[in-house]
Amino acid sequence: MSTKGTARPAYMGTDEPSLSGYYPKWMDSMADDATLEGSLINGVIQGGAAVRSVVAAIRSLYEQQEHKFAGPIRDNDFLEEYIAQVRGEPIGCTVLVTRNAAGKTQRIIAGYRPLSSSILLSRLLREKFAGTPLADYFATSER
Repeated sequence: MSTKGTARPAYMGTDEPSLSGYYPKWMDSMADDATLEGSLINGVIQGGAAVRSVVAAIRSLYEQQEHKFAGPIRDNDFLEEYIAQVRGEPIGCTVLVTRNAAGKTQRIIAGYRPLSSSILLSRLLREKFAGTPLADYFATSER
């Protein structure tokens, strides 16, 4: 049985309408001890300022971005799904944001696809944060 089908990967775009002009408001209410983890990152980034800095850097590297879904799930969780382009390469992401009892962003988990675009974005983030402790969380050209 072949593992390649005829289905088009979601990160390549669909005919679904996007959420034009969407901005992740959860970025504006970050807990001081917030964490960020995901497929671009080796380890867990800790601290609201560091998390906000990384999320802003990721967004700055996108040539375009289309949110397909953004909304609350369960009591304190928020889910986003979007597609984007990085240096002409398609990338998709699913983000789970968990808020604490005070309503502040506490934990972010982000899964990116496909692997080739994820590695590219991680390497670009390493370059962007060169000379800072954050650089060590991202891929080198050797891995």
